[in-house]
Amino acid sequence: MGAKKRQTRGLFITLEGVEGSGKSSQIRHLVEVLIQAGYPVLQTREPGGTATAEVIRQILLTASPHEPVTPQAEALLILAARCQHVTHLIMPALRRGTVVLCDRFSDSTFAYQGFARGLDLQWLREANKVATGGLTPDLTVVLDLPVSVGLARRRTDREQQNRLDRETERFHRRVRRGFLALAAEEPGRMTIVNANRPAQEVRDELTEIVVGWIARPRRQPRRRS
Repeated sequence: MGAKKRQTRGLFITLEGVEGSGKSSQIRHLVEVLIQAGYPVLQTREPGGTATAEVIRQILLTASPHEPVTPQAEALLILAARCQHVTHLIMPALRRGTVVLCDRFSDSTFAYQGFARGLDLQWLREANKVATGGLTPDLTVVLDLPVSVGLARRRTDREQQNRLDRETERFHRRVRRGFLALAAEEPGRMTIVNANRPAQEVRDELTEIVVGWIARPRRQPRRRS
């Protein structure tokens, strides 16, 4: 692939999926592919992305069992981190014409805090709209695989486990159902990729989807009205 002309307006691409779906390694590969193709790229993650948001991430993932985080507090912390992330990192990058690749975004909130925790989806969507200023990913790829497979991958390394990894398998099955339901609602934005395959096969399909999508006629970052 040859170098591409710098875009005048950025594109916002997110990767989603259950724990152990391989998002982190796949997004690193995508960054390399797009940089080699001549695109300006920013890789980031949620919760996190800015100094303040990373502090909130630590609170969320390492909270003390002696003071359980309520579902409402969990959602509000995530939304606070997202507000910082969008305001100070994502939107400035999009204005510069950068392709932003983000490991998790709003769909994770709807899947985890909505479908799995049982919080009201309409409330989450309205609160998320406030936190993001209405920003929605242009393209979202959901890496899908059976929950048992994903958790087995995560649990082989106990040092890397976080509070969410220790949730029940039933909880994570609800998360997976949430992602699949969200993708069914928005097939124009969300694409499902079977991640229960060798990493190279997943990488090849993901690369084809993302590079092919970016090569289409220019589009503006999506905002919900």
